[in-house]
Amino acid sequence: MLTRTVLRPRILNFNRLLHSSSRINRQLFDPSTVERVSEDVDVCIVGAGPAGLSTAIRLKQLEQKLGKEFRVVVLEKGAEVGSHILSGAVIEPRALDELLPDWALRDDHPLTQAATSSHMRFLTKSLSIPIPHPPQMSNQGNYIVSLSRFTAWLGNIAEEMGVEVYPGFAGAGVVYADDGSVAGVRTNEVGLDRLGCMKESFEPGMEFRAKVTLIAEGAHGSISKELIQNFDLRRNSDPQTYGIGIKEVWRVDPTQYRPGEVVHTMGWPLDFRTYGGGWVYHMADGLVSLGLVIGLDYANPYLSPYKEFQRMKHHPYFAQLLSGNSTRIAYGGRSLNEGGLQSVPQLYFPGGALVGCSAGFVNIAKIKGTHNAMKSGMLAAEAAATVLSQDSSSPADMSRYETALKNSWVWSDLNEVRNLRESFHTPLGIWGGIIYSGIDSLLLKGRTPWTFRNRSRLTDAQHTQPAYRFRPINYPPPQPPLSTDLLTSLTLTGTNHAEDQPVHLRVRKDGVEGTALRNLHVQRNVSEYAGLLQRACPAGVYEYVEDEMAADGWNGHKLVINSQNCIHCKLCDIKVPTQDITWTVPEGGGGPKYTIT
Repeated sequence: MLTRTVLRPRILNFNRLLHSSSRINRQLFDPSTVERVSEDVDVCIVGAGPAGLSTAIRLKQLEQKLGKEFRVVVLEKGAEVGSHILSGAVIEPRALDELLPDWALRDDHPLTQAATSSHMRFLTKSLSIPIPHPPQMSNQGNYIVSLSRFTAWLGNIAEEMGVEVYPGFAGAGVVYADDGSVAGVRTNEVGLDRLGCMKESFEPGMEFRAKVTLIAEGAHGSISKELIQNFDLRRNSDPQTYGIGIKEVWRVDPTQYRPGEVVHTMGWPLDFRTYGGGWVYHMADGLVSLGLVIGLDYANPYLSPYKEFQRMKHHPYFAQLLSGNSTRIAYGGRSLNEGGLQSVPQLYFPGGALVGCSAGFVNIAKIKGTHNAMKSGMLAAEAAATVLSQDSSSPADMSRYETALKNSWVWSDLNEVRNLRESFHTPLGIWGGIIYSGIDSLLLKGRTPWTFRNRSRLTDAQHTQPAYRFRPINYPPPQPPLSTDLLTSLTLTGTNHAEDQPVHLRVRKDGVEGTALRNLHVQRNVSEYAGLLQRACPAGVYEYVEDEMAADGWNGHKLVINSQNCIHCKLCDIKVPTQDITWTVPEGGGGPKYTIT
């Protein structure tokens, strides 16, 4: 396996001549003068999640079938495969059955807990009322898993098949050919201090030049954003919309454990203006996954997704579940795609394609996306294998991938539920959306001549309304062990970033940074939106603190970014009303260390 030391001995030595360990003598990093190692590969995949790994595994299967050899590289920003993966998760094994038909015969597979029952409940402040659930939410034949462990398992299979998987190598930027097509990606620099100067440990990022570049970095990834913008891939689709999922894993008292039970909730603690719902999945080994998803189109800047989830656990239904000898053992949060079929962009660009949640294949009615993400990766692999077999010198044309996906069960899966989430953005409102979704999911099943579209092209950030229209929400204080403060929860994520490195959360707009932009950010977000980010972020990254002397502040306030807390959920980049927070990858390996989530 590649290591940074093996790949860069000459560059390491070259750059270490430029600076000493003294901060005073460190030189500012200039990317235009650095010499980078370049590796030529057939396929470079950014992101070792279920989509990226399914792509890689399918490529190796096709390699054997076609009698050709493909060099397949997967870059993963997490320190280990699976360490940045978070989901509910209930998996529909349809794609897995196609990818690895003998998976159940493997002794080490993690799909050990089948879903045994599915229920839906409407919560008031004190009641839990059983209600019918849509047929799309049936979990017969599905499995309750840790998606982190499932991904690590897929990673082992990929490596056994000859895929080069490199954890800790974050895909940080696109490498473009002279004709403007995508020629690969570069990894992040390592060993820069907070001022952007080279430390003794400095190593420049390297380039992976690929015949086909596939982006599978998950929802709202930084490379996906760049490619969608540069190639105008969303010109014929609606803006992507998102939800934020906050999750915990508990080892519950044996009297409360019902292996295989799946429960989804609506209603309390959210008000009738806010889209979202909760879940309870009884996993294997006495573990229970529970959480809350809130649509990021919520209007009230005083809302705190973390605190909504904490007070949800005090509902009698959850309090009973978590009573007795129950212990919380994990916490996490991430953004997920909610836009559905209407928000899927053009999937291909000159030189490559978008795969999995980089494109957005979550079936929001099923509350599942892993099966679609994996299938999209398999179809992308088949298109890439055809491109490689043609041995053409022109940029890879992956348009056949989009054609194949539109003819697959992924498209029909999303088409059936295309109007359910979007109905909440129509004049029907929340209650009307609930009624329409019930009728469509139970009776119409997508067989309608209409498709609801986001004609105004409003983003989640633009749905945020000024604070003066709302009263602050009086959240109850934490009451351990059911609820705790945010930083206590954060310790359960294992999050770690090198202390002295460039901040990977930048106040940046249209490529511009600086004091003036930061002043404007603080002014608008404090005066108009009551400092939304300090409540919205599920990791305590953002604070608007009093500081009369701050040059980059406003009216005695300044923004503090605790980037070391970041769990890579990307909510800030999506939701901030001023759209001037840019999430970028930190040094490879930094971030959460999920294992059972």
